[in-house]
Amino acid sequence: MKQRIITAVVVAAIFIPLVILGGTPFLLTVYLLGSIGLYELMKMKKLRLLSFEAFLSHILLWVLLLPNEHTAFLAQINYDKVQVFLIGVLLLLLYTVISKNRFTFDDAGFLVISILYLGIGFYYLFETRDSLGLGLIYILLTLFTIWATDSGAYFIGKSFGKRKLWPEISPNKTVEGFIGGLISAMVVGVLFYAFSSLDYTLLQLLLISLIIGVFGQLGDLVQSAYKRHYGVKDSGKLLPGHGGILDRLDSVIFILPILHLLHVL
Repeated sequence: MKQRIITAVVVAAIFIPLVILGGTPFLLTVYLLGSIGLYELMKMKKLRLLSFEAFLSHILLWVLLLPNEHTAFLAQINYDKVQVFLIGVLLLLLYTVISKNRFTFDDAGFLVISILYLGIGFYYLFETRDSLGLGLIYILLTLFTIWATDSGAYFIGKSFGKRKLWPEISPNKTVEGFIGGLISAMVVGVLFYAFSSLDYTLLQLLLISLIIGVFGQLGDLVQSAYKRHYGVKDSGKLLPGHGGILDRLDSVIFILPILHLLHVL
């Protein structure tokens, strides 16, 4: 627990100033986090990390992460991000033939899903922060709500948890912890209503917090399902006491696209 808390404090001390700064420094941070996330997923699947498929997958991820204002060079050659991604998918499939099935159809499918999972999630991490006017408050609301949800689920689940939430995927999570996480999320909603400049009613902020709490915990279960399927405990070892980048940001990159699709942010 001590190691976990120390790591969380250090990471927050580095990450929060970058969030506040925004702009190019934060965009570069998003690119770095997304690249590490893809590395972690490829390592889970035991794919070669120095290979054509790894190089192409990172290129496709970087294209998906491009903010709209930086895609002019693609328009000049009459392409957009979706078309570039589709070309990449075809190249991955073609490579299954060229490699004589050393790189399989299953491997290609895994990479396509992984690139979309990370590309969409991390794209909206920057897109949310880069929103005019209230971008910083939006991203802080999301981050603080997720952190409160995680903490509430952990401590309440550890103290009162008896009924398993989803033992086949994550044996340590409990129904009581899940509910505790939602209560903690709504506390953050009340605090943002009281102290932020967001133009939401209390009911709206409670609903937004509830959405973040529910889908944030589901995003954590998605990453747990990845790890359970591939027989690993953590996505990586970069963050002592926490695991890898995806172990910490799984909820964030899952919930942000949902909030945008629901037109909440």
